[in-house]
Amino acid sequence: MLLCIRSSQPEGATVQVRPLTGLMLAWKLKLVIRVLIADDHAIFQRGLREILVRSLKDVICGAAENAHQVLTQVQTENWDLVILDITMPGRSGLDVLDDLVRVKPKLPVLVLSMHPEDHYGMRALKAGAAGYVMKGSTPEELIKAIHKVLGGGRYVTPALAEKLAVNLRGHNERAAHEALSDREFEIFRMIGSGKTVGQIAAELHLSITTVSTYRARILEKMNIATNSDIIRYALHNHLVD
Repeated sequence: MLLCIRSSQPEGATVQVRPLTGLMLAWKLKLVIRVLIADDHAIFQRGLREILVRSLKDVICGAAENAHQVLTQVQTENWDLVILDITMPGRSGLDVLDDLVRVKPKLPVLVLSMHPEDHYGMRALKAGAAGYVMKGSTPEELIKAIHKVLGGGRYVTPALAEKLAVNLRGHNERAAHEALSDREFEIFRMIGSGKTVGQIAAELHLSITTVSTYRARILEKMNIATNSDIIRYALHNHLVD
């Protein structure tokens, strides 16, 4: 967006000022920033809202608890930023991210997750997220990330930036689990933490048949045979909490 002002010269000529985007534009024009918080924990939503109101001043926060609510609100209202959790009932946050990028490609999405960035950070960025922040981060780091993405940039920690650089340098050295799709990786981690197919189906609101199909794909792609192999691999590579 280009901001134009009227010159103080008598002839009132219009002059152009450098383009302003995101949070910078909101501050300059005294606009309200609209942030949609997508997380299924009410207490966390309230705490995050308080941080945003205290730190950003003129901000309106909306809330969504699942994928359907996120997509409905994004398609029916205007938002400046979506703060998205990965773990939500039903479809995962990464699935939602794919849809958000498709329906609102210019809407910045900041992923805020309890999962270590080694597990999901690179996947989120590759899927189109503008940044990835862990829930254990300080409020100051979160606000720094929000400033960055609302200004049109991407926010990554130094550790995640290094991981991205290593990945770009060595495509042929990818670990076996990096060949999994986002949903396969999610189910892989759940199996790796000891959950049964039935438990996973109930938690993700999927059928047992669907989860079993994902499990079969995981075993085939990783060239392993049993759940014990998955658990052993996940523990060895620090992929479970």
